[in-house]
Amino acid sequence: MAVIFESLIKVDEEGKWFIELTDTVAERTVICHDLDEYSQKVEDFGADYGGNIDEVKWAKDENVPPHTMDAIRLEMSKHQEDIEKNKEENKN
Repeated sequence: MAVIFESLIKVDEEGKWFIELTDTVAERTVICHDLDEYSQKVEDFGADYGGNIDEVKWAKDENVPPHTMDAIRLEMSKHQEDIEKNKEENKN
């Protein structure tokens, strides 16, 4: 059985972005309002499969503007840098 999560970027009526995370195996969905929450939910969902996630598919709604995607990408990059930094610190 392939463990596939789907991440759909959306914006609400106020123009704030959020990620709808779906576990396609267990057919459960949660709304994540920031990347910290998203990371935690991916970890929580993944724990049910021993951390073995085959794929995370990304998509966005049609109404998500390019500047919002740019902001999310920038935030994701910073988030990834923080994760790598913490891993390195924990090694030492």
